[in-house]
Amino acid sequence: MEAEAADGPPSGVEAALSCFSFNQDCTSLAIGTKAGYKLFSLSSVEQLDQVHGSNEIPDVYIVERLFSSSLVVVVSHTKPRQMNVYHFKKGTEICNYSYSSNILSIRLNRQRLLVCLEEAIYIHNIKDMKLLKTILDVPANPTGLCALSINHSNSYVAYPGSLTTGEIVLYDGHSLKTVCTIAAHEGTLAAITFNASGSKLASASEKGTVIRVFSVPDGQKLYEFRRGMKRYVTISSLVFSMDSQFLCASSNTETVHIFKLEHITNSRPEEPSTWTGYMGKMFMAASNYLPTQVSDMMNQDRAFATGRLNFSGQRNICTLSTIQKLPRLLVASSDGHLYIYNLDPQDGGECVLIKTHSLLSSGTTEENKENDLRPSLPQSYAATVARPSTSSASTVPGYSEDGGALRGEVIPEHEFATGPVCLDDENEFPPIMGLPG
Repeated sequence: MEAEAADGPPSGVEAALSCFSFNQDCTSLAIGTKAGYKLFSLSSVEQLDQVHGSNEIPDVYIVERLFSSSLVVVVSHTKPRQMNVYHFKKGTEICNYSYSSNILSIRLNRQRLLVCLEEAIYIHNIKDMKLLKTILDVPANPTGLCALSINHSNSYVAYPGSLTTGEIVLYDGHSLKTVCTIAAHEGTLAAITFNASGSKLASASEKGTVIRVFSVPDGQKLYEFRRGMKRYVTISSLVFSMDSQFLCASSNTETVHIFKLEHITNSRPEEPSTWTGYMGKMFMAASNYLPTQVSDMMNQDRAFATGRLNFSGQRNICTLSTIQKLPRLLVASSDGHLYIYNLDPQDGGECVLIKTHSLLSSGTTEENKENDLRPSLPQSYAATVARPSTSSASTVPGYSEDGGALRGEVIPEHEFATGPVCLDDENEFPPIMGLPG
């Protein structure tokens, strides 16, 4: 869910953001710039609240926040081989680690922290940052493509297993053993992601035309979606909704695709009782005698909903989140904007843009004023059910209304030489031990 800084902006366009990422439960957005980094809360459509900002580390190209805690991991171009872990509420560095080559990506949950280099993956225990495993038999991975299940009870890891094909290696981050390999695509991988529970894994190849979903840990194909047929694209982000009902994909085109994961049944379909049903059955039977590529296309599902961007060719990431009790599509782009759309979970169709936020401005700017004064757009499904609300993202099991941990929960406890460090929830502040005040 993170845009890679290695992918440069289009010719003649200077990217305002060097990196951007949504946190694990999509309640926060982190951005990196030449000046430093910022963290935003995603609890409201109309208002974008900056949780934290720092200019102490310049030229940031990786910034990852652990859920809604005060732990943030930062990597700068000034020291691309060094990972810095901070408690931003205290303004204190917890630790830093250096590696043999440039850090390309970082993934974390409540138990594990992954550092991905081009030819190695380091797995740390996030409780004390002890190095548990170094995976060295990794094919060259210049984009740092990898995924970590946010469900710390399984902590599955996925990464490319081949230089020439779309093979995925599924690795158990707890037992530190390889689970299986999945032959996901003919071409090399461009995106991989787990759902919130770690029971499904989605992938896309560099062609960007087909997206597949596999069961975890057995690696069986569950769904196959077709993003398009006319042209190859570069998939920039791939993400499940928190309830795993939808899968969202953005690319270097002007369209964001949302697919619906319908319930799979193993029961035998009823015999068709109408002429249309009979013809449909015959059509599907005939597909068994067609070339594999043709029959595969006949069985692939198309997008349930789409979001139209007013740009193409810019790096971007997307996510699906429930904000103020309604489903939203969020897209952050390298030009420094966050776009919020309404998503109709019943009928799908085209998502409606309802708000644009500047990620580089502070307070109310002329741009934001102009955005607020624009004529209101038809709001489709959300307009019929939306009511003025000050509530934040809807409750996810195990989280409070503000998207953080349940009150009183300590996540996680770091045990360094200086003593345990408790990473508190954003709005709950138990005493921080072992760190200077």
